[in-house]
Amino acid sequence: MTETGRRERKKAATRQALADAALELFLERGYDAVGVREIADTADVSVATLFKHFPDGKEALVFDQDAGHEAALVAAVRDRPTGQSIPQALRQLLRDERSRQVRTDPRLADFLRLIDTTPTLREYFRRMWLRHENALAAAIAADTGLPESDASCQALAHFALEAVTLVRGRDDAESALDQIFALLDAGWAGTTKESTRRSHT
Repeated sequence: MTETGRRERKKAATRQALADAALELFLERGYDAVGVREIADTADVSVATLFKHFPDGKEALVFDQDAGHEAALVAAVRDRPTGQSIPQALRQLLRDERSRQVRTDPRLADFLRLIDTTPTLREYFRRMWLRHENALAAAIAADTGLPESDASCQALAHFALEAVTLVRGRDDAESALDQIFALLDAGWAGTTKESTRRSHT
């Protein structure tokens, strides 16, 4: 393995150790009761190292797995099967991601509860999630042949992403998402470009 490869592995391991330490402490005592120094000490690194990996601060430690979401959203639009609308593809992505998390993370329920009961984390999640809006709108525009400035592309991207924050904390989150995306799908089906593109695919 090259020296660069070793450094990257070490950086990734340190980042994961910090995120794991933070989540354990947050779940045990609550987000507001834990400081960055305690997280750094638990992970056996300095506070400076913590901020080197998470320059956005304590909130970012909770959402360390966000990096691949934007690419997944774009791919859901670009690579969807013939006959599947953009809203349907985005809903399928969210459904699959939720199922994967339930299967692989036994702490998912506790993690979601932490976000739902911490206003700082709820707002950070919303800002973090909505920052993917422009990339998603651009992917929708490219797929349909509409200009990137088209309001319908921007609106679909915005409301598809906002749907996740709207249902957070609800007992019927899954069915609520289905209702929201059914509404988006019905509205989007009326766009000429989507209908035309699919009919000629």
